Amino acid sequence: MVAVDDVVRAYGAAWNEPDEAARRKLLDEAWADNGVYCDPIGPAEGTRALVEPITGFHQEFQGHRIDLTSAVDEHDGFLRFAWVMAGPDGGTVMEGIDFGELAPDGRLRRITGFFGPLPTRTGNA
Repeated sequence: MVAVDDVVRAYGAAWNEPDEAARRKLLDEAWADNGVYCDPIGPAEGTRALVEPITGFHQEFQGHRIDLTSAVDEHDGFLRFAWVMAGPDGGTVMEGIDFGELAPDGRLRRITGFFGPLPTRTGNA
C-alpha cells in the first residue's frame, strides 16, 4: 500500500513531466490500471488513455505547470486536493479542485476534476 500523499505527488508530477516514458512511469506508480479520469474536457479510462489529455496539456500550454496548492484531504478511500495551472511566468492561469477515490492497492481509481473557483450562489436556494 502506497501513502496517499506519495500517490497524489506522483500523479501531479505526471502532469508536469514532458517526457512520455517518464510520465508513464509516474502514472504506473499513481494510477490504477482501470482508473477513470474525468474533467470538463472529457473522460479517460485506464493509464494509456490518461496519457492523451496530459500530452494535450503539454502541446496546448507549453511552459505551463500544474501545482498542488493544498494538502491532500482523505478519508475512507476518498480524497480531494486543490491545484493551479501556472503560466511560464509563474502567474496563475487557472485554479481547480480534484476529487478522487483510491483503489484497494492505494493508487488512484478515479479523479474528477473541476476548473475554476466554485460558482457564486444566487438566490436563497
